[in-house]
Amino acid sequence: MLVKAFPDLRLRSLWLVIGYALVALVVFLSLTSDPVDTGLHFPYEDKVYHAFAYFTLMVWFAQIYHGKSQRYMIAAILISMGFAFEFLQSFNPNRYAELGDMVANVSGVILGFSITLTSVKNTLLKIEDMIL
Repeated sequence: MLVKAFPDLRLRSLWLVIGYALVALVVFLSLTSDPVDTGLHFPYEDKVYHAFAYFTLMVWFAQIYHGKSQRYMIAAILISMGFAFEFLQSFNPNRYAELGDMVANVSGVILGFSITLTSVKNTLLKIEDMIL
């Protein structure tokens, strides 16, 4: 039996819809004039949220697109997206662009990219095997 280097996801369309919904959520949260207040208030809270958001997007899409060049492209797109949203925030009087947020975004992408070099890259495949 031949084992594929890049296994086919049977629910690929569903995973893509969820992924693009996550992107839409990040776009909304990045550009809304009324940012969400979680009420937790810990040091560097917003930086943690930025890193987590971009980590999540990187991990999610790297499970769908396993090719090395595809992963580099996803990372580049997410980093560009993070920079663009920070720039766009500077035009909103209720928001402001921060270098720290950009660093957090890039850190999330790098951490997400790194973790998907492990067996984490097959999490969606394992979920499919459990439910199908």
